Amino acid sequence: MTPPSTPLVPATLLRDGDATLAAQLAARYGERIEQQLLAPGARLPSVRECARRHAVSPSTVVAAYDQLAAQGLVEARPQRGFFVRGPRTGPRPRPSTSAAAGAGRPDAPRIRPTDAPAMIRGMFHGVGRPGPGMGTLPPDWLDLPLLHGAMRRAMAGDDSALRYGDPAGDPRFRTAFVQRLADIGIGATPAHLLTTMGATHALDIVSRTLTQPGDAVLVDEPGWPIEFARLARLGLRVLTVPRGAQGPDLDVMRALAEAHRPRLYITVSVLHNPTGALLSLAAAHQVLKLAETFDFTIVEDDTYAYLAPPHAPRLSALDNLQRSVYLTGFSKIITPNWRVGCIAAAPALAERLIDTKLLGMLSTPTAPERALAVTLEQGTLRRHAERIGHRLETARLRTQRLAQEAGFHFVAPPQGLFGWVDAGVDTERLSEAMLDQGWLLAPGTLFHAVPRPTTLMRVNFATSQDGRLWDTLQKVRAAL
Repeated sequence: MTPPSTPLVPATLLRDGDATLAAQLAARYGERIEQQLLAPGARLPSVRECARRHAVSPSTVVAAYDQLAAQGLVEARPQRGFFVRGPRTGPRPRPSTSAAAGAGRPDAPRIRPTDAPAMIRGMFHGVGRPGPGMGTLPPDWLDLPLLHGAMRRAMAGDDSALRYGDPAGDPRFRTAFVQRLADIGIGATPAHLLTTMGATHALDIVSRTLTQPGDAVLVDEPGWPIEFARLARLGLRVLTVPRGAQGPDLDVMRALAEAHRPRLYITVSVLHNPTGALLSLAAAHQVLKLAETFDFTIVEDDTYAYLAPPHAPRLSALDNLQRSVYLTGFSKIITPNWRVGCIAAAPALAERLIDTKLLGMLSTPTAPERALAVTLEQGTLRRHAERIGHRLETARLRTQRLAQEAGFHFVAPPQGLFGWVDAGVDTERLSEAMLDQGWLLAPGTLFHAVPRPTTLMRVNFATSQDGRLWDTLQKVRAAL
């Protein structure tokens, strides 16, 4: 992985441009605010820190911040500094061409890591950029000929693409997936299964079926920011349960369940995002007991199933889909572009879930589902996953060595795709400074339902093997 030829934001200002240094600096931060790289309420770097970072005088920084305040983008708070007000809904005065040139390239939308909807938008504009905070495997790790071959075989002599698909999903795929579930200990038949447009869609179907606005839902924290935002949009009360190396904090879960009677507990039990932790067997049994005692459903998101060790316990296997719903997707192993997911639930509940699916989108596309059935039937997906597993193991070892040599340490055992790293400084500030160097991080505040300062960050082992990344992190951290 190499840095982009043009950083996301240039590291230096134009000393001989038509625009003043203050105007260029104001344009730079104004662009970040408008593109949601800095969210409402975020604190700008202190005058002294900003001056050091951009090699300008403090008076230049004050002048730049005053321009942003005049544009309505930031506000000064006495004794505290300058804080983002948020992007304006109408046009604002634009800086000169030279100032805009010094503010970074405007042609590709960029994300603010702690804003979930903006992060989703950024997922579609990040190809080719260095991504230590990426959530997927790099494209060059994936097998395009496998996809082409599977699609050709799936659609040869088949006219199903001319009709609506089966409401539950392609029968061939559901039949093939039964064996995959058996391999991880989940007994199911095609009647237990329905397909979705990926794991996120699966989560949405389950939530819409089993909850009403105002219901309480338990989630792990740290956890997936998109899920926090999605549940909040549904009008649900999101109750966070601290997640440790062995699983959720059971005392907190019991107290929350007793006080709020939640409808669901949504969890990534295997290769938890962002820590990479595996749920222990003892913790799994206790979670199932709590679900029975307080009458809530466990929604087990097994998004990273193909990257997990074969012995990893699944709640749905222990529970036999009685108080649990199992769901997974294929974007993390085969391609993010084939939006295929699957839900396994007790047959009566599966019928209710199909009704919700029908109301939202009638059916799911047959072609990618049938192509995935081919990869399951012929074993090509299994062999591809084994190759990825070996390559990822090498990447973990290299990334772990580079991180430790740079003075960073992992707070959870490195496994799966993600590592949970202690940087020793506020990682939101670190992320802001690293953006100047062209690196997009995933600061720990991103993974909290209510953002708060933290020294932790998530790294993707597959995209964090460049020694220059860790050298830059070490220097920026020292400067902070």
